[in-house]
Amino acid sequence: MSTLHTSPDFALSFRVLQPQPARPTALVLLLHGVGGSESNLMDMAAAIAAQQPGTLVVLPRGPLTLGPGQFAWFRVAFGPTGPRIDAAEADSSRLALTRFIGQLQQAHGIAPQHTVVAGFSQGGIMSAGVGLTAPATVAGFGILSGRILPELEPHLAPPAQLAQVQAFVGHGEFDSKLPVAWAERSDQWLGALGVPLQSHRYPIDHGISAAMQADFLAWLQTVLRAG
Repeated sequence: MSTLHTSPDFALSFRVLQPQPARPTALVLLLHGVGGSESNLMDMAAAIAAQQPGTLVVLPRGPLTLGPGQFAWFRVAFGPTGPRIDAAEADSSRLALTRFIGQLQQAHGIAPQHTVVAGFSQGGIMSAGVGLTAPATVAGFGILSGRILPELEPHLAPPAQLAQVQAFVGHGEFDSKLPVAWAERSDQWLGALGVPLQSHRYPIDHGISAAMQADFLAWLQTVLRAG
């Protein structure tokens, strides 16, 4: 990875997979989960670069610092009734991420139809937030062991716009952090919204298995080729 980029020209700090394409033709952003860092999805970033030459792979850092090397997009507490989030922080990070994607696209001359955002856990939550509220910004979004925040409902884009963005949902059947019911809710909501969807389940806990990554990479290749 590159060194950490921090600049007033960009809404978020980030790293780029090296070597960086001289003239990228596509852009993929990979978002870490709560308490993680931008280095967590490095293996997936390398796999994308190998599969999709010319793709700029960017790993942003969540704006909240929880501890040394631990970052987040918003604070969340897990209780008997499920996760409780700081909705204001989630909304602020969603807007910052949307701005950041536009800044990257402008800086590198990459169109939205050649852009995909995806993430693990809370990173998947943020990816869905961008895809469902600003679908003109990206061609697709991936939710890897994540969910869609119910708090997004007032901010959803019109159905005609949502029909133009692709979604991927991958979730563990034995997820102990975000039970698989969250993925089923995502499938139902995306279906009701008319978002084209590919959804898979895996015999794993909260994580990304080799099979999940393979399915996601196949989906990503299809989305970027269509763009």
